[in-house]
Amino acid sequence: MSISPKFLSGSQIRQTFLDFYAQRGHKILPSASLVPEDPTVLLTIAGMLQFKPIFLGQRTAESPRATTSQKCIRTNDIENVGRTARHHTFFEMLGNFSFGDYFKKQAIAWAWELSTEVFGLPASNLVVSVFREDDEAFAIWRDEIGIPGDRIQRMGEDDNFWQSGPTGPCGPCSEIYYDFHPERGDNIDLEDDSRFIEFYNLVFMQYNKDAEGNLTPLQNQNIDTGMGLERMAQILQKVPNNYETDLIFPIIQSAAEIAGIYYHNSDEKVKVSLKVIGDHIRAVVHMIADEIRASNVGRGYILRRLIRRVVRHGRLIGIQGEFTVRVAESAIALSEAAYPNVRLREAQIKAELAREEAQFLKTLERGEKLLEEIVDRTKQQTNQQISGQDAFTLYDTYGFPLELTQEIAEEQGISVDLDGFEAAMKEQQTRAKDARQTIDLTVQGSLDKLAETIQGTEFVGYAELSSLAEVEVILVDGKSVEEAAAGTEVQVVLNQTPFYAESGGQIGDKGYLNGSLQGENGEGLLVRVDDVKKESDFFVHFGFVERGTLRVGDSITAKIDNSGRRRIQANHTATHLLQSALRKIVDDSISQAGSLVSSERLRFDFNSPRAVTAEELQKIEDLVNSWIA
Repeated sequence: MSISPKFLSGSQIRQTFLDFYAQRGHKILPSASLVPEDPTVLLTIAGMLQFKPIFLGQRTAESPRATTSQKCIRTNDIENVGRTARHHTFFEMLGNFSFGDYFKKQAIAWAWELSTEVFGLPASNLVVSVFREDDEAFAIWRDEIGIPGDRIQRMGEDDNFWQSGPTGPCGPCSEIYYDFHPERGDNIDLEDDSRFIEFYNLVFMQYNKDAEGNLTPLQNQNIDTGMGLERMAQILQKVPNNYETDLIFPIIQSAAEIAGIYYHNSDEKVKVSLKVIGDHIRAVVHMIADEIRASNVGRGYILRRLIRRVVRHGRLIGIQGEFTVRVAESAIALSEAAYPNVRLREAQIKAELAREEAQFLKTLERGEKLLEEIVDRTKQQTNQQISGQDAFTLYDTYGFPLELTQEIAEEQGISVDLDGFEAAMKEQQTRAKDARQTIDLTVQGSLDKLAETIQGTEFVGYAELSSLAEVEVILVDGKSVEEAAAGTEVQVVLNQTPFYAESGGQIGDKGYLNGSLQGENGEGLLVRVDDVKKESDFFVHFGFVERGTLRVGDSITAKIDNSGRRRIQANHTATHLLQSALRKIVDDSISQAGSLVSSERLRFDFNSPRAVTAEELQKIEDLVNSWIA
């Protein structure tokens, strides 16, 4: 059935695509999470990512053909969001995939059929590109599809050779472009965004790329395609950019209403801010729905940065106070039919947005005034550049993100000294490192030298509280010695030990090293052990010779303080109970960030999107005590 090129909603376009390929033997599969299983990428950037193990031959496909509508996040072009007609951080990629089934000829034929006969795009408005060395694809488009050779563009590796990341499956691709202005003639420049938009990319997945850039043929020839839902919506809905489609514009209208403005009557700067809000709100809603939480690292940092950009652009169009939750309601309503988890996690989405917005508004109030003074001062200088130290002060003292300083500086026609910022950052890190208490490097150096002649320590403490052992190394003041008399502080390495070494926040065991009956010292030797640390493969017992003389080669009995060990075990267990109670009462995303477990007490560090209330603390205490009882 042919659909005339009239208005189709974003939902209709999505379903039409999936139905087309389902009718041709493709299994419709759900979108993968924005948090990918692939550790080489931070966020899901393409529809093929969930199929990467199949392309590599590591997993068998459920079906030889599949089709999906995949949520994607890309931030490499974040500065272009709102400024061009097509750049986004969040977008949906409609894809059809073949796992060793069909290849170039069938993929090209179906893409053309879908574009021209189903979506009704006139052939005269379409131009295609191929990889410069892909004569096979060029011939299929020209000889079998019937596209004139002058409307098939050969392009280089940067444009028409696709890969999902620095390593992994890849291959040449062929793209279909829509020409908004065929009346301008045959002078085809696909870089001209005002005339051409790429809406469908066919990737012929043939190779695996390793870390050195070498290409190895995959076991099967595969197909991986991507049609940009937002771009096809722009074409079929006949609007000037992706933002004015029904996929995004209702979000923009929501923000405009809060600001008391009308989008179509606004100047270009205001429109850019509204587009940024519309794009970023979609992104953060789906990120939080996929259980990403704002933080200062990794994907959590990307989430935080996007939320902060929304807040600031809200300020630029005159919105005072908090507004992100209200705008998010529009994004949730638009997405819930295709992605029900956004409605299921509505409470978490709104809570995360409200917390981050309130926190950042305080940051803005503190930093904007100082930045305004810095900008005014900089404009009076000849180099027109904010110093790295000023940018670092804003970052370190006021929590003002470097990217935000750069954005505001750019708006004012000045730049930021990034090298100076990095130098200030490194200087601060060096100061912090010097201030931290570190492990005795002299001890480590001595052990490194001895590692060639002695074996590491065997740990037997899971099964035994005491054991016979042989003294392999004695260190005094970091230097290896053959013996140590009473009254000497020592570090002792044994061939085996029941002493637990400090690890994961749990302190090392305490106890004693006693002279064995078999040893020449009889029972006269006693070394008090105050701490144990693990250095490489060695357990280093830090202690004090209380009586007798300790010698290398002695046979001794290593015995831990059993009551101390039991208290440490109890406190270790309590940290797990505490984490469980925190996740049950405060937030199920809470994760451990550090801990201290000793015989006297425990400390549990954790990541939480908000402060714990006094009432919740009492509930946590009661719950943990009930479990212990």
